[in-house]
Amino acid sequence: MIKKTLTLNYGGSFDGEILDLLISEEEIQERVKQLAREISCDYKNKSKPPIIIGVLNGSFYFMADLLRAMTIEAEMDFIKISSYHKIGSTGTIRLIKDISADIHRRDVILVEDIIDSGLSINYLRSHFESSNPASVKVATLLYKKEITKVAHEPEYVGFEIPDRFVVGYGLDIEQQYRRLRDIFAMNVLKTNKKGT
Repeated sequence: MIKKTLTLNYGGSFDGEILDLLISEEEIQERVKQLAREISCDYKNKSKPPIIIGVLNGSFYFMADLLRAMTIEAEMDFIKISSYHKIGSTGTIRLIKDISADIHRRDVILVEDIIDSGLSINYLRSHFESSNPASVKVATLLYKKEITKVAHEPEYVGFEIPDRFVVGYGLDIEQQYRRLRDIFAMNVLKTNKKGT
């Protein structure tokens, strides 16, 4: 197999950085189908379909592919928070857009693109649990388990990855490269930047 790389060229502060292929489009799609089967099996006998809540903007592609691969019905909604500046976490969470769905006594599946520090997912679990849902579970495409500090482990994990900054398939660098079908990882961050 030929090694695939990505050279950043978008007019931003990381131009010239070379990223390695971490997860291919084929691997992503196969794993998404597996997760969709797991979720469909877990919720198939529920009286009401689960409410799938995507965390904008990064989970958009993952959530869309996951929903299309599921064999059960599901409602959907979105929430948007902010905890990042460029490629480093600010350490605080700001709610930008809340959900409109009534999740009281409903099963909720929170869909994330990546869990790294654990700050965002801990906040979101607490935020949703305050509305007394029947259950709250988390589906994340990527999981940096070695550095994450979470109150509860995510129930559905696509891939465990090392602590490297990643782009593609919804994940961005300075709002660029979300559209890529593969996921690429940065090797070494510039010394004047703080990593994820």
